[in-house]
Amino acid sequence: SGAGKSTITNLILRLYDPSKGKITIDGVDLKDYERESLREKIAIVLQGSVLFGASIRENIAYGRPDATDDDIIAAAQAANAHDFIMALEDGYDAVIGERGSTLSGGQRQRISIARALIRNAPILVLDEPMTGLDVGSEVLVSDALDHLMQNKTCIIITHDMDAARKADTVFLLEKGKITQTILEFSKPNRQVYI
Repeated sequence: SGAGKSTITNLILRLYDPSKGKITIDGVDLKDYERESLREKIAIVLQGSVLFGASIRENIAYGRPDATDDDIIAAAQAANAHDFIMALEDGYDAVIGERGSTLSGGQRQRISIARALIRNAPILVLDEPMTGLDVGSEVLVSDALDHLMQNKTCIIITHDMDAARKADTVFLLEKGKITQTILEFSKPNRQVYI
């Protein structure tokens, strides 16, 4: 806690700009991107899922308002959410409480993952996506995240070193500074700019 993990997310989204140095994507400084254009390229799954008091269909489509019903169902299936959605009385039209209060933590995360999947953004930020889940939910959410992360640049913010093992590069942070970098050479080498 307090090491700067969430600050990295805020910087990537350009909620504020760095006071020193720069952050680049493919060698281009983030300051050279229009904020709206940059944010269209990023999907986020947060520890505390941000859901709205609306239907499940609307919550998933929030990631891409022009999504068809087939797109929404495909995203829900890939996120391991379709079965529990269909078990609800109104299925995809079921209205969930504000912040998803009528769903379990694992169900809320899978709806958030479906929303990120439907965006199909090339950059994915996962901020502690497994925190507070029971073992059964962890398995389903982990499988859904594996689908979500395919062919994307993923930034996973976590305290869980087991989750970090999937990464090509791991940065350990302490007091706002990178104290150690661990490279996984058994995976394809990718450049990381920070």
